Amino acid sequence: MEVIKIILVDDHTLFRDGIKSILDDEEHISVIEEAADAQMLFDKLQNQHPDMVITDISLPDMTGIEIASKINKLYPDIKILILSMHNNEEFILSALKAGANGYLSKDIESAELLEAIHSVMNGKIYFNKEISQTIINNYRGGDHVDSKSSANINLTDREIEVVKLVGEGFINKEIADKLCISIRTVDAHKSHIMQKLGLKSTVDLVKYAIKNKLIDL
Repeated sequence: MEVIKIILVDDHTLFRDGIKSILDDEEHISVIEEAADAQMLFDKLQNQHPDMVITDISLPDMTGIEIASKINKLYPDIKILILSMHNNEEFILSALKAGANGYLSKDIESAELLEAIHSVMNGKIYFNKEISQTIINNYRGGDHVDSKSSANINLTDREIEVVKLVGEGFINKEIADKLCISIRTVDAHKSHIMQKLGLKSTVDLVKYAIKNKLIDL
């Protein structure tokens, strides 16, 4: 297994030290740099190319959401994991739309942080349980919609399978393997689904899967 190279971004030295001490105990994870703000991070990215950036959402010069958006444009192969004390749905979905691959509460256990890192590196979107519950509670606050709702009537059984797998965080290759179809066919299904439902992105598909109870978080 290749070593996962990580840059930590947080303006609190004590918090960075705590995360680093956890990750330093892992054989296949290496914290190659630390940064106290966005400017320091992007200066370091000119000379270092990590596999992942783990960042707080609240920084002195830029938010973690803005960092995710900028990294997604400049370094699209770098994974982004956000750690935050802000667990409302607006922050979570804004982070995903900006290109973050995962969103975690700062009070998680170390084992879950490690699980999130490996899940994200395997191409999945990761929420910890508390974050997932925030999203679920938001949708439960509205009208109940089950998986057989009218919103799903125009989708074929195969398309619903694809939506479920997208919502569970599987990438196209994994979906293709699970359904025994080609990656090109997965792309075609996703394109048709988004046209039918009037959606614009994979994040919208994830939200649709949650809202229509197609996945169990």
